[in-house]
Amino acid sequence: MRFAPVRTAAPGLWRRVPPAIFPPLLGILGLALAWRLAAQRFGLPDALPGMLAGGAMAAWAFATLAYGAKLARRPAVLAEELRILPGRAGVGAALVCIYAAAQILGPFAPAAARILLILGLGAHLIFWAVLIPVLLRVPGQGRVTPAWQLNFVGPIVAVQAAAGFGWTGFAAALWWPMAAAAVLIWALSLRQAWREDIPAPLRPLLVIHVAPVAMLGASAAALGWHGVAAGFAWALVPVLAAIVLRVRWLTEAGFSPFWSAFTFPLAASAGLWLAMSYTAPGWAGPARMLLVVASLVVVPILFLVWKSWAQGRLAVKTNAAIA
Repeated sequence: MRFAPVRTAAPGLWRRVPPAIFPPLLGILGLALAWRLAAQRFGLPDALPGMLAGGAMAAWAFATLAYGAKLARRPAVLAEELRILPGRAGVGAALVCIYAAAQILGPFAPAAARILLILGLGAHLIFWAVLIPVLLRVPGQGRVTPAWQLNFVGPIVAVQAAAGFGWTGFAAALWWPMAAAAVLIWALSLRQAWREDIPAPLRPLLVIHVAPVAMLGASAAALGWHGVAAGFAWALVPVLAAIVLRVRWLTEAGFSPFWSAFTFPLAASAGLWLAMSYTAPGWAGPARMLLVVASLVVVPILFLVWKSWAQGRLAVKTNAAIA
């Protein structure tokens, strides 16, 4: 039996930054947005959401700098990253982080936030130009995975940001293709799940499918489509209940970086229910409870994943490419 030799990075700063740092970072950015909304909705002090947003933005800036340095050293490393599932999920989350960061930045620096949103959309187009040939060319990588929701439906977060910036026409035009892509991926994933057993280590990734439900609803609410938003808010009820009932099955393999898949969907779901509570006060209680649950899930997972990064183990576990 032969084993592939362990790859080691050449000397130099940030040569093997793992994309797996970004999914839990996306979760903390989404949590900061949810807490900001909760503070506005319930008259809470601005200190907690302000500190959370500041810490999340600092972490995002550092992670973006580190991974950007890796790409700048050897841009072709991106295609290598996208050959494997952790890389595709991580880079997809990194792009969605840009849209979430633009929303956080919006009240403080509107012009910079708008520029950041445009840069994020441009980066997503470049990402698709690299990703699609990789999926078509690399054997076995063209099958549908939950990471496709990040890769192809991620700009739904940009819809919410654009609507907040007053670009309602653009936001409405982008909402429909994102909704169509999400429905298509749900349908293909359901057919695969019906035919195949899902290995225990990959089961946490299934929770990623919840994020488009929450974000389609949240962006609809931002556009003033309250009936559509209510439909997605109600759709989350059985979905989240199923996660609670099946949490032991989802986490059977034990903790791994794939647990980051729990973070953003929970934060985004809390954000949708908080948005709904403006027009339907009955959502306020469930929104509060879900926000607390999301906080108790997101922060520890971010800590554990980034601790693994600091110890040098995350890149090895996720087989990150080397620049």
